[in-house]
Amino acid sequence: MEVTSFEEMNLKDTLLRGIFSYGYEKPSVIQQKAIMPILTGKDIIVQSQSGTGKTATFAISALQTVEPELHCAQILIMSPTRELAMQSNSVIKVLGDYIDDLNTYVCIGGVKTNINELKSAQIIVGTPGRIYDVISNGLLKTDNLKMFVLDEADEMLSGGFMEQVQEIFKIIEAETFQKVIVSATLSREILEITEHFMDNPIKILVKKDDLTLEGIKQYYVNVSKEQWKIDTLIDLYDNISVAQTIMFINSKKKLEWVYDTLKAKEYPVTMIHGELEQNDRNDILKNFKNGNIKMLLSTDLFARGIDVQQVSLVINYDIPSNVENYIHRIGRSGRFGRKGVSINFVTDDDIKLQKTIEQFYNTQIDELPTNISDIII
Repeated sequence: MEVTSFEEMNLKDTLLRGIFSYGYEKPSVIQQKAIMPILTGKDIIVQSQSGTGKTATFAISALQTVEPELHCAQILIMSPTRELAMQSNSVIKVLGDYIDDLNTYVCIGGVKTNINELKSAQIIVGTPGRIYDVISNGLLKTDNLKMFVLDEADEMLSGGFMEQVQEIFKIIEAETFQKVIVSATLSREILEITEHFMDNPIKILVKKDDLTLEGIKQYYVNVSKEQWKIDTLIDLYDNISVAQTIMFINSKKKLEWVYDTLKAKEYPVTMIHGELEQNDRNDILKNFKNGNIKMLLSTDLFARGIDVQQVSLVINYDIPSNVENYIHRIGRSGRFGRKGVSINFVTDDDIKLQKTIEQFYNTQIDELPTNISDIII
């Protein structure tokens, strides 16, 4: 059942006040479909593309579920990166600003654990490694856990995170709580994995054919050869510098080379990657969000979940090797139905991969026209 207004959801008055103060007027499609089913307390799998409001979907559900008068962990949210955990926590704090006695805690690596704050928080947001540490060491009690949210599940249930997630479930499996799985993409393999720890989940899924990129104009520039990308970027720069831009580059080594090249020509660009100190990454994201940084060069670390409201242009200096990362990347623009533009730099070797992306998302990527300044918002 779809509920088309927040008022119809029977939410706490204090939560409604936070929602409207945040600037939301009506729920996005995924919020209309998913919030009420989550509030039934049943296990839920939610799939919706980047930029449609998934974070607010589980944030609102968590804030409605939590009992602020109980100063213990009730909601546990796990994210694949520290930045995404902090982003989710910031959304929860803003939406829950009018709820008295609400405490949240971000449990991530690189930050010393404040045991008193951890033990008094009702909502814990963190990364798998640190969450495992505080649970296994008895610092975080899960006896009163009501809801467990696994964000970006396609990443969390594959690769290096899978073992940590399984270990956490082994520790807390004797307790009864709701599991909420959230992601932009969910493969059949991932759905099969969820069967081991979910109880007949309600599936709110967007078909692959429906993973549209509506509102985002997609273009490509055929640069033919890798070495011609940097000159193409420089030629474009005067036209694209009016827009707040994220540019994705596949490797850290190439990222640093592009950054150094642009800085040598005195272009005001900034780069971010996983090996920077946490405080430096925080400062860069803060400055990017408040508009002090116009162009941010990034690896795929920031392809997921970082909602910078005013980003209107995404450049794929490199086409992502993982097709499913494409929607995460260009979903940085056009957030919540706003219009955005993406530009792919395509070498002769990339043409087949771009065709695969078009087929996978049932979309069309057009050649960049000459009037680029009219396109960039």
